[in-house]
Amino acid sequence: MTAASIAEPGGESILDTPPPTTSRPRGPFGRLWQQVKQAQGFSKWLLWVGAGITAVFIVLAVFAPLIAPYGFDQYMAHGVRFAKQGSPNGSHWFGTNVRSVDVLSVVIYGSRTAIEVVMLAVVFSLFVGVPLGLISGYYGGWLDRILVLIMDALFAFPYLLLAIIIAFLLQNSVGSGVLTAAIAITVIYVPQYFRVVRGQVLSAREEPYVEAARALGARPRTIMGRYLFFNVIQSVPVIATLNAADAILTLAGLGFLGFGIQPTQAAEWGYELQRGVADMGAGLWWTSVFPGIAIVSLVTGLTLVGEGLNDVLNPVLRKRSGRRVVLPRRDASATTLPTRQGDNRGRGEELA
Repeated sequence: MTAASIAEPGGESILDTPPPTTSRPRGPFGRLWQQVKQAQGFSKWLLWVGAGITAVFIVLAVFAPLIAPYGFDQYMAHGVRFAKQGSPNGSHWFGTNVRSVDVLSVVIYGSRTAIEVVMLAVVFSLFVGVPLGLISGYYGGWLDRILVLIMDALFAFPYLLLAIIIAFLLQNSVGSGVLTAAIAITVIYVPQYFRVVRGQVLSAREEPYVEAARALGARPRTIMGRYLFFNVIQSVPVIATLNAADAILTLAGLGFLGFGIQPTQAAEWGYELQRGVADMGAGLWWTSVFPGIAIVSLVTGLTLVGEGLNDVLNPVLRKRSGRRVVLPRRDASATTLPTRQGDNRGRGEELA
């Protein structure tokens, strides 16, 4: 078959056309973004809807002083004190609470507190859990047994009870602020990153590329940092996103029980829920409904992002977008091939 037999209608041969050049993404984040762009179907909608909801709260957190009408602990303006437990009106869209504070301002500033605590908790958990998982899975031996014993002991505790214990121990030294809440939540999620990374390192350390690097004299630090890290980190973004959603609930639980952030330091949704429980019986629904809606919305957004990333990054579940290939039309110059005798297609059929 010649190039003329598969020529395009314009006369240019497909064989003479150079193949399209595509830049290969570099690094784990580049490959992650490439897989997200190639996603399609329901998982893509899950991812983008969750990202949109989460982006709204991130914007509220970043620009809270510009968006919120009042401060998170402001109870008066122009020398006039706000009404106590006032209903929603033109001046206070979400009403006021028992401290005469604007509920809308509390909800907006509460998004800043939630985002700060979640980001600190996830970053701390990654910096502690991932290196420990790499070291434990690669070296093994007595070090692996000790680390597994510690992580299993932490993992066996109820997560909210463990967070309460850590927050209670840190209140006397660090105080009941954002850092205390972040550290208390970090202790909960370190074992999860440790177990996931360690399990993947145990299966990857016997791969031929690791054996080749070890035979060439590469140091363990080089093997873990250059060869193992980028191959075991693929599932960490999904876990981090789902843990972020769970961290919002943990933070709200700490605030509801009185072990979270104090109202004089920052706005916190769980504390507002705890103070609004008594108001519900008196028909003052706005003091707890709006903080509760904020908690549910942010948790839903982060959960959708996590589920969408899981579908996109999982090679079994994901769907990739592809281009439809159209073969050129047959023309008179197409090459003909003889067929065997007895073939039902007849002799002299054109080859497409």
